[in-house]
Amino acid sequence: MRVTPVPQTPEHVKGVINLRGKVIPVIDLRARFGMGRIDYTDRTCIVVVETDSGTGKLHMGIVVDSVSEVLNMKGADIVDTPAFGTTLNTDYIIGMAEAGGSVKILLEIDRVLGTDELDLLQEVA
Repeated sequence: MRVTPVPQTPEHVKGVINLRGKVIPVIDLRARFGMGRIDYTDRTCIVVVETDSGTGKLHMGIVVDSVSEVLNMKGADIVDTPAFGTTLNTDYIIGMAEAGGSVKILLEIDRVLGTDELDLLQEVA
């Protein structure tokens, strides 16, 4: 899907897409979390999510490396986020769960971006 760049936005804001007649902003989670850039491949996807920006609901696309599975998680399977020290902010992590022999990090999508960033995205869209 073609992403249209928007000038003067942070590096992790890739631009906007037209999804069924609605313009929505697109962010790159790798760039947002400072994980280093990789080339997009045929497995790279845009996952559309709905978040509460404080001033209303906001649909946005999130660029992810790939989608390998969709899981249903039970509340009992989710454990609290471990302490990583005082300098690491983990407010955007709901918890962690073990599934299929690996640990899954569960994001609180409303907290992945700060309030100022969400306001910016609403302006872009």
